[in-house]
Amino acid sequence: MSDLLERLRGRGWRMTAQRRVVAEVLDGDHVHLTADEVHARAVERLPEISRATVYNTLGEMVTLGEVMEVATDGRAKRYDPNAHRPHQHLVCGRCGAIRDVHPSGNPLADLPDTERFGFTISGVEVTYRGLCPNCATTA
Repeated sequence: MSDLLERLRGRGWRMTAQRRVVAEVLDGDHVHLTADEVHARAVERLPEISRATVYNTLGEMVTLGEVMEVATDGRAKRYDPNAHRPHQHLVCGRCGAIRDVHPSGNPLADLPDTERFGFTISGVEVTYRGLCPNCATTA
């Protein structure tokens, strides 16, 4: 069973066939699919699944904190199942490919007190940008 499925079951989330398929599609490392991509892959496994069901299921997973929405440069939101593994993202500026990265250090510690303006910081999001190997060779 996938990590995401295990987490959802552990929360007592009712596992319908549609929800299970959406969770299975999102399973894996470096998964950052759009809702339409999730739907297309889900239809291959369960042809009767509707786009609305996929969108609603993704929304529920985000609300539960089991999946993160990732938005980059005005492109379609992507869904990341690695919500419980601290990481940042590396994004290709041409094709939009996204990879999870785990830099060493603590980005929160890199923000001096004088730059916090009295905020109580609860999290940090860092996005690294560049060209993926495929795009770099065709540049």
